[in-house]
Amino acid sequence: MNTPTRILSGALAGFGGTVALSLLRETSRKAGIISDTAPAQVIARAKELGLLDGLSDHSEELITLAAHYAYGTAAGATFGLLRRDYGDLAEEMATGAALGILAWAAGWAVWLPLAGVHSSPWNQSTPKVLLPVIDHAAFGAAFGFLYVILREDPDGEGGLNDDPTDG
Repeated sequence: MNTPTRILSGALAGFGGTVALSLLRETSRKAGIISDTAPAQVIARAKELGLLDGLSDHSEELITLAAHYAYGTAAGATFGLLRRDYGDLAEEMATGAALGILAWAAGWAVWLPLAGVHSSPWNQSTPKVLLPVIDHAAFGAAFGFLYVILREDPDGEGGLNDDPTDG
């Protein structure tokens, strides 16, 4: 698969992975396991800083949703760019889950605490802090699943381009 195709396939798989993460997170929210999601916390922090003055609640919800899917799509595009070699479905889902956990670590342990959105995971006392790790592993596994599907041609052969190092 050439570089632009890997990036596009990764972006599409990242969007799909974000759908999976969102469904899992919404199920957890409805079950009372979590209350606020990271995208909602980011928007709340932006409001505190006066960056969203004058926006309606509906506009804030749309911005939260757009930011969430943009972040997942960008992560997927980055993962696609990095995936020069690829394996079978199980390997890609496992690799995707690891990359999803890496995305969690970058956000929850680095840039979200630095931005003042919340404290770092090791400074939180609730076991609920681990739930986003599961969400992000699910994001990554879904990414891997979709990335495999997107790289295959209609005959089920090696993919859009059989040479994973091309381009």
